[in-house]
Amino acid sequence: MTVPWEVLVVSSDVERRRGLAAILRRESIDPICAGTVCECQSILAKGGVGLVFCDSQLFDGTYRDLITASRAMKSRARVVVTSHDGNWDEYLEAMRLGAFDVIASPCRPTDVEWMVIQARRDERIRGRQVLGGHSNVANNNLAQA
Repeated sequence: MTVPWEVLVVSSDVERRRGLAAILRRESIDPICAGTVCECQSILAKGGVGLVFCDSQLFDGTYRDLITASRAMKSRARVVVTSHDGNWDEYLEAMRLGAFDVIASPCRPTDVEWMVIQARRDERIRGRQVLGGHSNVANNNLAQA
């Protein structure tokens, strides 16, 4: 499954990071891995990341810090929070803050694959909206000519 951007896995737990990376590799995605919010911010600043799987808690912060930093950088990365609690309140807060979705951790392969499919679909929709805006301008110019 080819994606038009990089996928980032952020977890302070090496085993969880490896497990999620292995799931993505089975889907032919070679993810970038990070262990802290700081590392993640550095990677996001370079651009090209479209999807982030991030543990709810990291050594140097939380997914909230990552979403805030991503928004400040005007990154288009979609942040999927991986939650160990399965807490409904955490889910609602993450979605309110701008998470793309929240999935259980340890991650199930089907959940990860579904997030990649959803992110790719979202990317196509974003692309059509950009193209749609340009094509409407072109159509208006043709109509006026």
